[in-house]
Amino acid sequence: MKNTNIKAHIALLGANIIYGLNYSVAKDVMPEYIQPFGFILLRVLGASLLFWFFHSILSNEKIDKKDWPRIALCGLFGVAMNQLLFFAGLNITTPINAAIIMTSNPILVIIAASIILHDVITRQKIIGLALGIIGALLIILFNADFSFDATTWQGDVMILMNAASYGVYLVIVKPLMTKYQPLTIIKWVFTFGLIYVLPFGVYDFMAIEWSTFTTTIWLETAFVVICTTFLAYLLNLFALKKLQPATVSTYIYTQPILASLFAIAMGKDELSLVKIVGAILIFTGVYIVSKRFS
Repeated sequence: MKNTNIKAHIALLGANIIYGLNYSVAKDVMPEYIQPFGFILLRVLGASLLFWFFHSILSNEKIDKKDWPRIALCGLFGVAMNQLLFFAGLNITTPINAAIIMTSNPILVIIAASIILHDVITRQKIIGLALGIIGALLIILFNADFSFDATTWQGDVMILMNAASYGVYLVIVKPLMTKYQPLTIIKWVFTFGLIYVLPFGVYDFMAIEWSTFTTTIWLETAFVVICTTFLAYLLNLFALKKLQPATVSTYIYTQPILASLFAIAMGKDELSLVKIVGAILIFTGVYIVSKRFS
């Protein structure tokens, strides 16, 4: 494996470690201090400012006119629909349902890549995805209560649409990564995303009572903006410059095991045979997919 590919895999692992930490951090802030759509606007606004700042001092790269429509679509699918549908769906369905449905993301990426980029769906891709799905579901469903019924179906559909929108984003942004620096693309993707989410989040954003924030809440809010949004999106695009969309998407299967490891480290969970087997299946699946594509 080339050195650049190793760096890309490290970047993906770093992004998913951040995502794993984010579950426990974000729930302290939302919805007690900030409502979901207001939090989305805060995340996108804060990350956009950071992307613009760092791009202004690190690069003067320009965008070709013909690429603007694709970038605008990336902002729609990768930022606006991705985040709005996820938080809206999570309000109606359960976290367990959402976690199960999100395992469909790599499958949707492969389907989108075959349609848009004309990638071939190989046996090795299917085997790798199957192992990843089985491993993730073992960890998610072990001692968990879940139910797909009439009370959650609308939220379940929104989570599925969220998974599909992010899958489309990974596929349509890939051609841009062969032409531009990650920072250039993500700056404009978030700029368009900010325009899209503004009407949905402005009311909740204006209702935030900043004076009620404790030091801990300020730090956790900063973590979500700087790490979960700014850094994680940038790391994903850096990896996507070297790897294929399917490889990037399969790393979603590492999130359940990473979340479990954090919970174990904090004394909130225990290591079990199921978690060990699930972790082995997940990392084997990721390896098979990345070995084929990288």
